[in-house]
Amino acid sequence: MFDNLRNESGFIEEEEPAEEIAPQKPDALRPVYKRRRTFDQVTGTTPFQRFVLASMLLVMVCLIGVALLLFTEKIVPSFLY
Repeated sequence: MFDNLRNESGFIEEEEPAEEIAPQKPDALRPVYKRRRTFDQVTGTTPFQRFVLASMLLVMVCLIGVALLLFTEKIVPSFLY
């Protein structure tokens, strides 16, 4: 039933014959991997600077979380009453 389906379909264009590939050396067959750059190579920061950035990010996330809890009235500070 599906033997000649590809030949009967008018939507699929005929493929061009593949060109012959010249034999390659074994070294050329190995994939080339790109070395991934680390965060300090991208930003040019020292370990202490990365620690300060991570600490600032932690404090900002905590403050935004507490602010959202106060805003949605999930927590209420006791000094307001």
